[in-house]
Amino acid sequence: MHFNTFDHYQEHSTWVHRLDPRVKVLLTAGFIVSMALLPDGAWLAYALSWGLVMGLALAAGIEPWFVIKRSLLILPFLLAAVTVVFTLPGRILWQGPWGLTVSDAGLVRFLSIVLRSWISVQMAILLTATTRFPDVLHALRHLYVPAILVSILSFMYRYLFVLVDEASRLMRARAARSARLPGLKSGRSLWWRASVAGNMVGQLFSRSLERSEDVYRAMLARGYQGELLTMNPHHMTSFDWQVLVLTGLAIVLLQVSGRIL
Repeated sequence: MHFNTFDHYQEHSTWVHRLDPRVKVLLTAGFIVSMALLPDGAWLAYALSWGLVMGLALAAGIEPWFVIKRSLLILPFLLAAVTVVFTLPGRILWQGPWGLTVSDAGLVRFLSIVLRSWISVQMAILLTATTRFPDVLHALRHLYVPAILVSILSFMYRYLFVLVDEASRLMRARAARSARLPGLKSGRSLWWRASVAGNMVGQLFSRSLERSEDVYRAMLARGYQGELLTMNPHHMTSFDWQVLVLTGLAIVLLQVSGRIL
């Protein structure tokens, strides 16, 4: 089973890793909400927020490039906000064909959306890199997130690995039956590859469904009662409370700096 496909938890013995998962989930959620509430063009607050994320990454023993590299995946999806550049009224910076105009307010709004979203995703990546997923689920239950939602997340997480495992088996089987001959391209014609891909999708669905039933019965046999268990104790210590208060104050100061400076 390929655990590194989705789970990018990095094992370190830092104080960030030892924090109670409830603290990390609350601070991550509070930070993301704070980023969403920052006004447009609060560049200093954005820089301070990004510095906070990078500082926490260094404190957790995680390379900043690891966080930055994974967060780049969100940038193509942010292009959906590019329409505000042409629709928000303001001082015209560029006027093109078909009546398209770029305003200063629209450009500031677009850049602000990109930066706020990008930094928020980095904080979420830092959470998953320093907290095991079962601990995140337990934290959500302790924070009174509906049990049905937590169960759906736990099953989704568990069966994603089953899906990847079955897909890897099918890919190896196809490679074993599609040896490349000298002077010929592998995979044969486009129609042949499309036919094989369609068969693989059908087999993947049926085999994954069968495997999921086996996994579920195995989970029931091992005492599964609707929650993923963890061996880590969840007890709030004085250090957890101190970090929660201090980081919460830092988030409040970011809001103040974004509105005053």
